[in-house]
Amino acid sequence: MRTRVKICGITRVEDALAATQAGADAVGLVFYAKSRRFVTAERAREICLALPPFVSRVGLFLDADDRLIRETLDSVPLDLLQFHGDECPADCPGYGLPYIKAVGMQGKTDVARYAASYPDAAGFLLDSHATGEAGGTGLAFDWGRMPADLDVPLILAGGLAPENVAEAVRTTGVYGVDVSSGVESAPGIKDHEKIRTFIKEVERVDCERLNGE
Repeated sequence: MRTRVKICGITRVEDALAATQAGADAVGLVFYAKSRRFVTAERAREICLALPPFVSRVGLFLDADDRLIRETLDSVPLDLLQFHGDECPADCPGYGLPYIKAVGMQGKTDVARYAASYPDAAGFLLDSHATGEAGGTGLAFDWGRMPADLDVPLILAGGLAPENVAEAVRTTGVYGVDVSSGVESAPGIKDHEKIRTFIKEVERVDCERLNGE
């Protein structure tokens, strides 16, 4: 299985293009005003329209009201929603797009039980943030806490960087990885060489598994 890669916290067209040219499957746009990686709908639309085909455009919302989400969708051509806050199961569907739900791994979250309460989610993003926080802290959690038998795509986030992503993929066998601060030169400003190295490291582990190494 090929590990999917999402580069999150994109704020500039040139960074989005660098990510896709390096092989990223998705880019993430943060619509949470308190985040240092926040983008306006106007900037997000510009980024989305610059992307090539077959790259998923993911919109991250944290406890946003219904009006903000719908107004954003009216102008920004997103493919997938990511709910990163305390949204209840009834808050996430109904927008005409698939969604993934972030799971804050600080504390004693029972991932299987949490996932069962969102039966229509397309997948779950396990991050090192505490419940209700935005993430992007650059901190990792104990990867051993990831359930091995959950029949739904799991995406690993939190503290990933070019230096440790190979170990993360090799250890967890996750469906995908999500990185933001680990490939930045400053909050919201991506380092293109770090992006390329990050994705090459993921591809290296995928090749190892394919060849039975």
